[in-house]
Amino acid sequence: MLSLITKLDNIFESALKPLAPALLLISRLWVAWVFFRAGQTKIASWDSTLYLFEYEYQVPVLPWEMAAYLGTAAELILPVFLVLGLLTRPAALALFVFNIVAVVSYPALWDKGFFDHQMWGVMMLVTMIWGPGLLAVDNKLKQRG
Repeated sequence: MLSLITKLDNIFESALKPLAPALLLISRLWVAWVFFRAGQTKIASWDSTLYLFEYEYQVPVLPWEMAAYLGTAAELILPVFLVLGLLTRPAALALFVFNIVAVVSYPALWDKGFFDHQMWGVMMLVTMIWGPGLLAVDNKLKQRG
């Protein structure tokens, strides 16, 4: 039985290993797209964004206005790093923490968007643990150094 398991595992690993860079790239791009669009929405209706941060979101520790600016900046800047694969792990970590703060700060999110936030969190964890994949500026810079 152990021999069969080993053989099957080797077959699957050989067949699927070339797909790992694509999976890592898709994870980075997906999360970047979601957060960047959210940042664009905040910028497009800035008065609404300020209202939400003042009266709806319950961001811990930070004053609401600072949270609005920092949150919007994070959603617009960090995804660019993910897309490029530049400082990928720190950017993924920052968005992972940002994602947790978003879930904690907005209890109404739990009914409809909690699963999405869980999925994005897992995608960022995968990026942090396995890195950006082959298609990343980080790799080009490491090769030079």
